[in-house]
Amino acid sequence: MKRFLGVAALTAVLLMNSMMGSSLSVKAESALSIIYPPPKHETIAEKIFFIGTASPKKAVLINGQEVKNRSTSGHFAPSLPLKMGENIFVIRQEDQTIKLKITRISSLPEVPKTLTFAPGSLTPVVDLALLSHEPICLSAVALPNAKVSAQIGKSKILLIPQIDSVELPANSAVLTSKTGSQDQQNLGQYKGCTVLDVAHNYGRATFTLEQNNQIVTSQSQGQISILDPKDIRVVEVVADVGVARTGASSDYSRLTPLPKGTRARVTGQEGEWLRLDYGAWIKAEETKFIPGNIPPQSIIRGITSRQTKSATEIVFPLQMPVPIEIKQQEDSITLTLHNITAQTDTIRLDANPLIKRLDWQQVSPTQIDYTFVLNYQQQWGYDLRYEGTNLILSLRHSPRILPLATAASMEYVEDLIEGNVIELEGQKPLENIKILLDPGHGGKEQGSKGATGYPEKKANLIIAKLVRDELKQLGAMVYLTREKDQDLALEARVAMIDKIKPDLAISLHYNALPDDGDAEHTQGISSFWYNTQAQAPAMFLHDYLVEKLNRPDAGTFWNNLALTRPHTAPSILLELGFMINPEEFEWITDEREQKELAKTLAQGIKEWFFNVESAQIKQDFLSDRF
Repeated sequence: MKRFLGVAALTAVLLMNSMMGSSLSVKAESALSIIYPPPKHETIAEKIFFIGTASPKKAVLINGQEVKNRSTSGHFAPSLPLKMGENIFVIRQEDQTIKLKITRISSLPEVPKTLTFAPGSLTPVVDLALLSHEPICLSAVALPNAKVSAQIGKSKILLIPQIDSVELPANSAVLTSKTGSQDQQNLGQYKGCTVLDVAHNYGRATFTLEQNNQIVTSQSQGQISILDPKDIRVVEVVADVGVARTGASSDYSRLTPLPKGTRARVTGQEGEWLRLDYGAWIKAEETKFIPGNIPPQSIIRGITSRQTKSATEIVFPLQMPVPIEIKQQEDSITLTLHNITAQTDTIRLDANPLIKRLDWQQVSPTQIDYTFVLNYQQQWGYDLRYEGTNLILSLRHSPRILPLATAASMEYVEDLIEGNVIELEGQKPLENIKILLDPGHGGKEQGSKGATGYPEKKANLIIAKLVRDELKQLGAMVYLTREKDQDLALEARVAMIDKIKPDLAISLHYNALPDDGDAEHTQGISSFWYNTQAQAPAMFLHDYLVEKLNRPDAGTFWNNLALTRPHTAPSILLELGFMINPEEFEWITDEREQKELAKTLAQGIKEWFFNVESAQIKQDFLSDRF
């Protein structure tokens, strides 16, 4: 998962590794070393943890205070408070000394002490284009207790001092259970909004700052425009996958990706981001403008389906590729089409191993929802693409572990109902299953670091190979995204999932924490999922590992990660422990424990597949589907 230790930490680790020689031994050396934080570190956190190691036979002091909690090998990870500004820490063991300067900075803009605007604080900072009657909000940071106003064209706006506000924590706060909002004073921050009716390019907003009969003026960096409703601008998605978001920045949440060829009208722009007519934002570089002034709109009539070897494909004939959204539920999947009106009288959907029923509704004059009610709760992946103007929704069928004749036999079904499931002689339990394992990081991407500088990337690869060997013994076809220490982009890993379409994809990692986390006392296994189809394996494998290995429970999370987002297969990410915890680091790097972990994870995967298949066989029997 995304790391929070900072790029600067990598430099410090590489320097430390060169001091330790070519071997990254996980055993503590007699020399005192600090892996994190780096010598000159900046953070907004109220505290910082120190990850390091030293001889276990001698005391380690930080600013004269002894570090109490250390592992048997001498590793430590205490957290100490930080004051605003520079903090000097001296770490000492006998005659060995390390000095670190940690600077705590504010997350708020620095308020000027003279009559001026803070650099870069005047918004908009990028060009802004909106429709008439939409609120246009301006802001500035300046000397407190002043009068601040702004002018856009002939409209003058008074900016009100924002004395109190509610600050939301970063998303990473979920990992440290510090998710509550906080009231804070925003001295020096001013905001104001207005609406403009006339389509026009108003240029930059002019800000005025007044105090004690002194006046300062400045202009926003971005220009402000109101779009002409008669000027219809249409774009087409040219990226293989258009990333749609809830707002004009990568900080905003993702929506269903837009297939290549999708067309939509532009209703707003903020810098490099375009707002599309159904509300989503997309980067301009992922689109191209289409000449003409015809708004993207389509009708739809008959719908058909077809079966391939491993999937059902539903074909939606359209006049134009329109924006789409997908919503998965436990036993259904809903496809939403925008800018579309139904003229549908007939839909053909033959008897199907996957789909029980198709319901549809024109929920607004320009939106249709198609809900596919499924035979089973577990879904195995979907894909969406445009072939010309035809939208193809592909729903993957369930993998079959057992031969159909065996699954349909009364004797086997009775065993299932009795709860006495036994493995068949002569057949390996995962014989027909494809599994992809992704050892996280690699090459320049070190991942998190243990107390000795031992990199996560190495632990990830070791455990992935051990799990692969165990799964192969169970009959599975196993694919690794990397089999050596190499650079491998996230996009390449995702592409492998989309190409191979495994029955389960697992990205294997070990964890870290933000600066304000408690590295000394945080341990455990956690799992992450994004699409509904991945929740069940993520929850099951997390609970299985925690119980069977008697490990701490670090939680299960819905998380927007590159390796949980793939929708062509159930895709999850496992964090198998915390590299930064002194005690758990020793467990992570113990060869016997690694083998036990790999064997247990492989058994858990086998159990999950059999539980899913057993539930489906019972359901088939009760519904007389055989």
